[in-house]
Amino acid sequence: MSEITDITDSEFTDAVLGADSPVVIDFWAPWCMPCRMQGPILERFAMANPGVKVVKVNVDESPQVAGSLGVRSIPTIGVFSGGQLKARAVGVQNEAALGELLRKAS
Repeated sequence: MSEITDITDSEFTDAVLGADSPVVIDFWAPWCMPCRMQGPILERFAMANPGVKVVKVNVDESPQVAGSLGVRSIPTIGVFSGGQLKARAVGVQNEAALGELLRKAS
């Protein structure tokens, strides 16, 4: 089972850009209702895809990475592979859509 890790701006480089496997990153905030809806979907996706690293960035606590990547709306899901952003989607994504983003990134 793959678990979701909360990361901060200072952890982004090592956790995402330096990862050996694809990384799905969820930009979110606790006050955002769609973000809260995305959480359980992301948890199921992480469990079903153990070879994929899944991380979350709270945009209120860690705004630098979100700003540098042009995140303007949340939730925003990004998929990194080889240290580069390969796919992105805004709004709540179901498990099939998350899988499609992952396929686009490979």
